[in-house]
Amino acid sequence: MERMQLKLSVEMLHAAAAIARERDVTLGQMVRDLLAREISRHHNARPPVRADEQLIAPLRARLASDLALSQDWGDLDQRLKAKGYVLRAAGGGLALHRWPQDTRLCKASELGFSYSRLMRRFAAPFPGQAHTWLEEKFLSSKTKGAPEDAPDLQVIDQV
Repeated sequence: MERMQLKLSVEMLHAAAAIARERDVTLGQMVRDLLAREISRHHNARPPVRADEQLIAPLRARLASDLALSQDWGDLDQRLKAKGYVLRAAGGGLALHRWPQDTRLCKASELGFSYSRLMRRFAAPFPGQAHTWLEEKFLSSKTKGAPEDAPDLQVIDQV
């Protein structure tokens, strides 16, 4: 092992030493364990799956009226496919894909249309969505037709 000098404030040194005593390890071992966990976390962290804004802005403009004016999931599917896109269930939400290639482009929420808002507006879950708890959460009698649907329609004005 190599030696390393570390500068700490007196308060931090005393607090760290107390924690090390509670864990029945040396302060050096505690620092090595913390660094090992941080290095592992860094190497195993998944990068965020966020689409580039240069891709999102044109998609938002192209699809805003279809997303805002569709009457149900079937209507939305037809409108999107007519323009070469389709929605797919993705985790607890929806993702926009190219049609028919099925290449993922972005999350529906990045376009300004979250799954929960679309579900409330259509009063139905997305066909094939495996997360049934979302239906229970967002389609209870309290949330059906909630005014939170209104921001979806405002996207048209922003484009």
